Amino acid sequence: MGFDARFLELDAAMPRVSEADAAASVELDYVHFSVVLDTARRLARVTGVNVDGASLVELDRGGDDWQLDERIPADWQAGPAIYARNDLDRGHLVRRRDPVWGSPEVAARANAETFRYPNAAPQASGFNQSKELWLGLEDHVLAHASVNRSRLSVFTAPILAAGDPAYRGIRVPLRYWKVAAWNSGGELAAAGFVVDQAPLVDTSEARAPLPGEVPDLGPFRTFQVPVADVAALTKLEMPELVGADRLPKTIAAAGWRRLETSADLLL
Repeated sequence: MGFDARFLELDAAMPRVSEADAAASVELDYVHFSVVLDTARRLARVTGVNVDGASLVELDRGGDDWQLDERIPADWQAGPAIYARNDLDRGHLVRRRDPVWGSPEVAARANAETFRYPNAAPQASGFNQSKELWLGLEDHVLAHASVNRSRLSVFTAPILAAGDPAYRGIRVPLRYWKVAAWNSGGELAAAGFVVDQAPLVDTSEARAPLPGEVPDLGPFRTFQVPVADVAALTKLEMPELVGADRLPKTIAAAGWRRLETSADLLL
């Protein structure tokens, strides 16, 4: 019951890892979503979720009962030790409510399965306006795509960069990406986004974290970006999504578009 590439009634496959990276990756299927985990970085390379906006079920968040995925070794996962006694949030990659649709039993299982550590990554604690926008992007795209039964396929993960700061056996990502895809009159449409939580400091005065010290993370800054830029940053193969990008080329040529409110989205 994992991610369905034909959910939009046209081909919208998950971005694919290269052959060179495939050996260090494992794909895990959950209810209505899938996670491709980088077993060396212990974080997701890509997640994909099918969102049926017309059939979403409102369920209580519950007690944030995060669990390791018992199908794979614990040391492949960035588990509870990463988040103990610090201010890091367990950030959902597949948003908790996105796969929670269908019958009550299926929706409840999907809700629980979003609380698996392969679907988490460390994020800055607390909220600012841009983080709230990032967490609500799917809602805004769903509203735009409502003519086609309000269905989306959403792909998201950290950008696993070599320079990410080390902490407790992992490297904490400073940027995350998201691509939303929908059926627009029988044609695939897509939009790409990046959120940056790098600290807003004078790099000439910045220092590397001391061993065991929580990396300094800044407030979220959300950008709409060309899907081709997401592909280049992540080294993932997503030609169908790149070809379906809704960001006008004239605007893309001007650089990444900083988003302050949902009114800034170009869909």
